Amino acid sequence: MATDEVGGTGGVGPRLIAVTPAVKLLEKRRVGHRVLTYDHEPDGTAYGDEAVEALGLDAASVFKTLVATVDGAHVVAVVPVADKLDLKALARAAKGKKAAMADAGDAERLTGYVVGGISPLGQRKRLPTFIDTSAQTQEHIHVSAGKRGVEIAVAPADLASLANATFAPIAS
Repeated sequence: MATDEVGGTGGVGPRLIAVTPAVKLLEKRRVGHRVLTYDHEPDGTAYGDEAVEALGLDAASVFKTLVATVDGAHVVAVVPVADKLDLKALARAAKGKKAAMADAGDAERLTGYVVGGISPLGQRKRLPTFIDTSAQTQEHIHVSAGKRGVEIAVAPADLASLANATFAPIAS
């Protein structure tokens, strides 16, 4: 069952969830956004697919946040949940030679979030971030708010600005 907290400039609306660092950042910077919540079911469903189904969203607007390495340095990749991260394209975008997925423990330690709830915003350590160019075709995209079962709807340009991210064709 989905619930919806109206967020936005200054966090207008009821507090239905614990505020995450990602939501705090959006509120602090007065960036328009909405926080969407749903009951996370630990049944093995991919987290992004679960958000699409539970919230009735268009899969093209829901993005997953992945941590990878490029030439040994950690980076963040934000790609549509229906797509896969193209590691060669990520390496090119980061001006590197070789990319690989990061260890889940490293991803959690670096971001401060648990796998399945990693947000591109409010991370413990700011990492170079790349957002797939398909995000630019959406008015708003949905990314994790930093907790399983909580999504943020935000304009792609606002997300890129707050995350100091680069748009690049990194999905396949």
